[in-house]
Amino acid sequence: MVAELVSLSLASIEKHTWNWRGYAIAYTATGEGTPIVLIHGFGASLGHWRKNIPTLAAAGYRVYAIDLLGFGDSDQPELPYTLDLWQDLLADFWAEFIGTPAIYVGNSIGGLLTLMMLANHPDKAKAGAVLNCAGGLNHRPEELHPPLTWIMGAFTWLVSSPRVGPLVFNQVRRKGRIRSSLQQVYRDRAAITDELIEMIYTPACKPTAQKVFASIVTAPPGPKPDDLLPHIAQPLLVLWGENDPWTPIKGADIYRQLAAEVARPGVVAFHSIPNTGHCPHDERPEVVNPLLVDWLGTLPKG
Repeated sequence: MVAELVSLSLASIEKHTWNWRGYAIAYTATGEGTPIVLIHGFGASLGHWRKNIPTLAAAGYRVYAIDLLGFGDSDQPELPYTLDLWQDLLADFWAEFIGTPAIYVGNSIGGLLTLMMLANHPDKAKAGAVLNCAGGLNHRPEELHPPLTWIMGAFTWLVSSPRVGPLVFNQVRRKGRIRSSLQQVYRDRAAITDELIEMIYTPACKPTAQKVFASIVTAPPGPKPDDLLPHIAQPLLVLWGENDPWTPIKGADIYRQLAAEVARPGVVAFHSIPNTGHCPHDERPEVVNPLLVDWLGTLPKG
């Protein structure tokens, strides 16, 4: 039975700084027990888990959340950003602070990174949970068709342009534009708070934010979930907000099929969440937290 929902304010989250390859990485750690690593999605930061951290810590886990390089309070160096770069960051964070198989929980691209850790670093990953998992960091050419091909091509050129890119980014990072984007992917408008807007807006005001944005939105898409899943033997929980235009519920079919396979009972568990968008952990924590805690209770101890 999960206790009443407890949420942290962004200001109350105690953050620490870790030096990784000469860059400052922000993270938080609370609770005692089996380690859990929370991985945010594109444009977000560790504060996006403020409604989940207290519940997981109270359930008896050591909860880590990290700002990926380029996001939140972590440094924003001008360099090529890839999923492999962030995977290396997570692997080194594990070696520095954890040292025993952890449970990874990720939303969107954080979900894809969770799958990568399970598949590519099985010694570091005991289990994983993904929420509206991204299919890639960016769209693949074969996934686009006219006129979307031309629109995305034009957008890529615009954000990469030294002259036009900053102008485009200044529009993208406006608080009103951030709110409009969230209204596309949050079914519950009440969850789109001023605090959430500020969490996304503030890092976008750093001097190199536009360069980082351009690097990420023009980066390689990375591995497909379909290619990673055959290499995952650890327990996997999949949660999916049904009303997400960014990662539509159709993309969850492969996980539904795995959850139904008799040959792999208990390896994959799947739950769809009605009336919920791209970020179920933030929009419906009263639903997601019990599902997470109940699933965690089914995992082997030790």
